Amino acid sequence: MNASETSVHRRSALRAGAGAALTGALAAGCTDGHGAAETSTKTSAETPADAPGQATGKSDAGARPPAPRPAPAPHRFPGQPVQIDHGPRDRPRVALTFHGQGDPAIARAVLAEAERAHARITVLAVGSWLDEHPDMARRILDGGHDLGNHTQSHVDISAMGEAAAYAEITGCAQRLRRLTGSIGTWFRPSRSRYATPLVQRLARRAGYPHVLSYDVDSLDFTSPGAAAVTRKIAGELRNGSVVSLHFGYADTVAALPALFTEIDRRQLRAVTTTELLT
Repeated sequence: MNASETSVHRRSALRAGAGAALTGALAAGCTDGHGAAETSTKTSAETPADAPGQATGKSDAGARPPAPRPAPAPHRFPGQPVQIDHGPRDRPRVALTFHGQGDPAIARAVLAEAERAHARITVLAVGSWLDEHPDMARRILDGGHDLGNHTQSHVDISAMGEAAAYAEITGCAQRLRRLTGSIGTWFRPSRSRYATPLVQRLARRAGYPHVLSYDVDSLDFTSPGAAAVTRKIAGELRNGSVVSLHFGYADTVAALPALFTEIDRRQLRAVTTTELLT
């Protein structure tokens, strides 16, 4: 090949490479019609970057990522009361449960601290919070945690009439089902440690065999400081404990490293409430 032929071949190769790069850039910029900010919050299971055929707009169903599996449904635990406030006292396990609302950045920090400690938690989410931050439902489940129902709008459900209280329970259940395929594994009443007999009956009607209470109250919602939160829990924690905590408080996040250290020191395991009772 002479110099002139070599030059022609090089220019052809450069044009072909540039065309391929442009095609790749355009394909990478394709979206499903959602805004960029929303797309960036999806999990890798929902938007795999390297899935063949994703960027071309082809309707080949075989190239689409599989839909996430439905989340676990509520369990019935034979021998357990309708209202559960602790697990077995003869096994070294505890369940940290979190009321799910507030700043999603704090919620993500709580999840990250738990996962760093190889712990699993239970989140009782408020329906209106899920309406504002729908990506949090899948984030919780993808971390291996339990996700449940803490009413639609976090009002005093014990003071409500039957129809309004049932709407609070089913409203959140519907959000959970839409986002995850399940009504969640647990129901916990809002603004009350224990469910009234009416609320227990309504929860069963909505599909929850048990109502989840707790035997250790961290009082983190009073913002007493991280050391006080850890001290309060450590003073009452024992085999089978179910601990009440909240997503929306910085003290809670700050307390978690010391709390997990204390749990390890006592040779306990922090597990989901489902695992605690299984």
